[in-house]
Amino acid sequence: MGGRRRGNDDDFSYVSPVVKYLLFLFNFIFWIIALVMVSIGVYARMMKHAEAALACLSVDPAVMLMVVGILMFIITFCGCVGSLRENICLLQTFCVCLTVIFILQLVAGVLGFVFADKARNKVTEMINKAIVHYREDIDLQNLIDFGQKEFGCCGGVTFTDWSQNMYFDCKQSNPSRERCSVPFSCCIMPPNKVVINTMCGQGMQELEYTKAVEFIHTNGCIDKLVDWIHSNLFLLGGIALGLAIPQLVGILLSQILINQIKDQIELQNYNLKHRSDPWR
Repeated sequence: MGGRRRGNDDDFSYVSPVVKYLLFLFNFIFWIIALVMVSIGVYARMMKHAEAALACLSVDPAVMLMVVGILMFIITFCGCVGSLRENICLLQTFCVCLTVIFILQLVAGVLGFVFADKARNKVTEMINKAIVHYREDIDLQNLIDFGQKEFGCCGGVTFTDWSQNMYFDCKQSNPSRERCSVPFSCCIMPPNKVVINTMCGQGMQELEYTKAVEFIHTNGCIDKLVDWIHSNLFLLGGIALGLAIPQLVGILLSQILINQIKDQIELQNYNLKHRSDPWR
């Protein structure tokens, strides 16, 4: 059906090849990205010990990557096949999915702004859970270390939150060599330091706050994250817009193509009816 015109000189309809192949290219690019995301997620998952991965399933970056990648793969697959085959059902599925995701993002943004305190508590809960499983998942460990170094923070609310981890717990009964310590990513690193002392956080939880602040970042990551969000609202707005534009483009192109296909089907039915009854 693609690109072929039918009908009288005054009444014709056709499927635009520009819209059709532009929508296909749009979906194909994101389909490849989704495939890469799923592959990385599966590879990272397989490289872990099964018991460690299951222990922190809800905060496992590999699982998050796989879930997002699979959803994106299915949606873009519908868009690719639907545009090439001019299949209204697949195109409508693609359009509805994108619309639902877009609405959910808007709702999440509004709820996060309105219920900022509850969102903060939820983030604190997630960080505390991540702290508990810090040594059990290398991806999670790297993610926490990266965040603490970038934001210059330690723990969720304060550096003593690391006592929630069984290795860093400050209880006298804890036999771990890291008892009362914090990860090296909490340490204040000199700018010209070449070799990182990974034991620099040893015994820091036993120090008074005024003493510990000389060696490590004592402020929690929650406050640092909130401050960063407040100071980078324009950047976050740009990222949100960058995520929204491809979705809106996909919705628009798919709806245009659906309307063109429907118009062409209606015109074909009209022509067939009049050919079968020429006296009308």
